[in-house]
Amino acid sequence: MNSMLDDHRPSTPDSINEGHLEAGRMLPLVITPAGGEAVEPGEWAKRHREFIESRLAAHGGLLFRGFAIREAAEFEQFVEAACGELIEYQERSSPRSTVSGRVYTSTDHPASRSIFPHNEQSYNTTFPMKIIFFCHTPAPEGGGTPVGDTRKIFQGIDPRIKDRFAQKKYMYVRNYNNGVGLSWQQVFQTSERSVVEDYCRRSEIEFEWRGADGLRTRQVRPAFARHPRTGEWVWFNHATFFHISTLEPALQSSLLQIFSEDDLPNNTYYGDGSRIEASVLEELRAAYRQAMTVFPWQQGDILLLDNMLTAHAREPFRGTRKILTAMAEPRRWHTL
Repeated sequence: MNSMLDDHRPSTPDSINEGHLEAGRMLPLVITPAGGEAVEPGEWAKRHREFIESRLAAHGGLLFRGFAIREAAEFEQFVEAACGELIEYQERSSPRSTVSGRVYTSTDHPASRSIFPHNEQSYNTTFPMKIIFFCHTPAPEGGGTPVGDTRKIFQGIDPRIKDRFAQKKYMYVRNYNNGVGLSWQQVFQTSERSVVEDYCRRSEIEFEWRGADGLRTRQVRPAFARHPRTGEWVWFNHATFFHISTLEPALQSSLLQIFSEDDLPNNTYYGDGSRIEASVLEELRAAYRQAMTVFPWQQGDILLLDNMLTAHAREPFRGTRKILTAMAEPRRWHTL
C-alpha cells in the first residue's frame, strides 16, 4: 500500500463479512451482513466511516450486498451516513432524472447503447470524489456495470503518451442546441445567459454564443493526477470518452454526415487544439478495456466508488432496469 496511506488499517467489524466476487478479483470489495445478523445500514455506516474510507482507498470500490435497502429514500440516508452531504449534478453531460433530493437516475441513455468507461465529471473544475449507485431494479438481461482501476489504466499507457498529455493536457469542445444531446439550458439548469457566462468564467471554460440560441464551449483539463489520499497516479479524464472515434461506428458515421468536425456535439483534442492521433486513442481505449471487469446487479446492491480510483461504464440491456446514483465529497482540480 502507498506510503501516503495510514499504516493503521481498521479491523473488520463483527457485524459484517468482507469478500470478493471471485478469487483474485480485488474490485469491488464485497461487504455483507455477518451470519444473518440484522444491520441497520445508516447507523452502521455512520459508526464505521473510518473502516469504509480505509477499504475504499485500498480497493477503489465497495459493493454493499444484502443490507435490505429497497427505496431511494433509504439509499439517500445510507449515502449521507457513509459519505456526508450529497452534491448537485452540475455541468451535466448525461440525461438524468431527479428521483429524490440529490438522488438521480444513473442515466437515461437508450438501453441498447453501451456507455464507455469514465470518471464522473473529471472535466469539471469541481468533481465528486465519491459516486454511489443503487440497484432498485436489475435488468432481466444485460445492464451490468463494468468497473476499472485507474491506477492500472495509468500504468498500462505508453510513457510517451503520458508525457504528451502532461505537456499539452486535453481540450473538451462542446456544441449546444444543435438538436443533438442536452441543451445548454439543461446542462446549466438555467435559461439565463448571464448565469451560464458567470459559471463558465468561474470554471475556466471559454464560451462563444452562436446564432440565435447556440453555444460552443472549450475547456482544457489535465489528463491525470495524484490521488489526494493514496498519492498514486491515476488516469482521470474524459479525453477518450468524449472523442468522436469512441462512439459506435454507426453513430459516428451519422454525426459526421450531419456536422462538421468543429460543430460536433462533443469532441476532444490536445490542450493546444491539435488532433489526438488515432493510434493514441486506440491505445487509450485498449488500456481501459484491459482494466475493466463487470458484475451483474442484484436488487438492493449499493456500489460505492472512489471516483478518482475507479472508472465505471454500462453494458446494454433489455427490459426494465432502474439504477440510481448520488455523488458526494466535492474536490477541486486545483487542490490535487
